[in-house]
Amino acid sequence: MSLESYKETFLQAALRGRCLRLGTFELKSKRISPYFFNAGDFYRADLLSALATAYAHTIHAQFASSSATDLQFDVIFGPAYKGIPLATAATLALSQLDPARYGAVEYSGRRVLIIDDVVSAGTAKRQAIDKIRAEGGVVAGIVVALDRQETLPDSQGSAIGELRREYDIPIVAILNLEDIIHGLKSGAFATEDQLKAIEEYRAKYGASD
Repeated sequence: MSLESYKETFLQAALRGRCLRLGTFELKSKRISPYFFNAGDFYRADLLSALATAYAHTIHAQFASSSATDLQFDVIFGPAYKGIPLATAATLALSQLDPARYGAVEYSGRRVLIIDDVVSAGTAKRQAIDKIRAEGGVVAGIVVALDRQETLPDSQGSAIGELRREYDIPIVAILNLEDIIHGLKSGAFATEDQLKAIEEYRAKYGASD
């Protein structure tokens, strides 16, 4: 089964722009990962366009209501600092995708959709959620570019899984590790050794939630 076209376009852009790299990388958790993703490398217009379009399609697929006048969210929020340009780009791409439905999405409102690149430990997302709720806002959900689908160092669950359970909100990603593996196999973007390293990493650190 192939990836949706926007996911495929996003994955190819990430590889082409070296936003998604294959190799050997030490993460903040001190784990040695066979791949590394950095949304900050989407700094060219063509790369940012692919990222923004992927956010827009993911949001539309997961959060669109049946009525264009009754959205599940009315504001998109990107935590400082990386999340700010991501939220801006996603908002613009949404308005282009469906002007009637998303043309009024703005930067002030009560029902907040959080946009960011990844969830690592989840600390930044917890701070954002708590601040929004303290101001009387309602967090409609979180959309990230990548779900690594791996366990936290001190837990059997993933950071995204723990946030879902703790706050009972939907958290979705444009791509997850399964998508990356599928895309790399079908597109011949990786060597057999690179694919083997990623699958071994998944077997060692993969989370079920």
